[in-house]
Amino acid sequence: MDERQARAWLVTAVDEARAGLAEGGIPVGAALYGPDGTLLGRGRNRRVQDDDPSTHAETAAFRAAGRQRTYRGTTMVTTLSPCWYCSGLVRQFGISRVVIGEATTFHGGHDWLAGLGVEILLLEDPACIAMMRAFVEKNPELWNEDIGE
Repeated sequence: MDERQARAWLVTAVDEARAGLAEGGIPVGAALYGPDGTLLGRGRNRRVQDDDPSTHAETAAFRAAGRQRTYRGTTMVTTLSPCWYCSGLVRQFGISRVVIGEATTFHGGHDWLAGLGVEILLLEDPACIAMMRAFVEKNPELWNEDIGE
């Protein structure tokens, strides 16, 4: 995966994360891109806004993409390392690669995915790190609830 392209796609996920934060939610955003680079779907963590613990950013982007014949060759772009739930989604549907904005504030299941042959590109983007650190500092109870602690 070309890092320049990955960083360009990360902008979509960051925009979603910022929108979620502005709505009073958890600032995690994601986007699913097709093999040809077409944006298939985008979404943000809406577990607070919708009172639905299953609406993570990756699942929202996946749902927004709609039914695809196959997910081979697609790329999930997320501002934060995917949790086990979202890592399972990537595995279940054969998403080929995951671009991760950061794994400093939360290290999810991306090592497991890499071990299964999913291409992982970890960017450690300073803006993603700063956004999550600020959120966690201001909302530790909500953050711990989101990650199941």
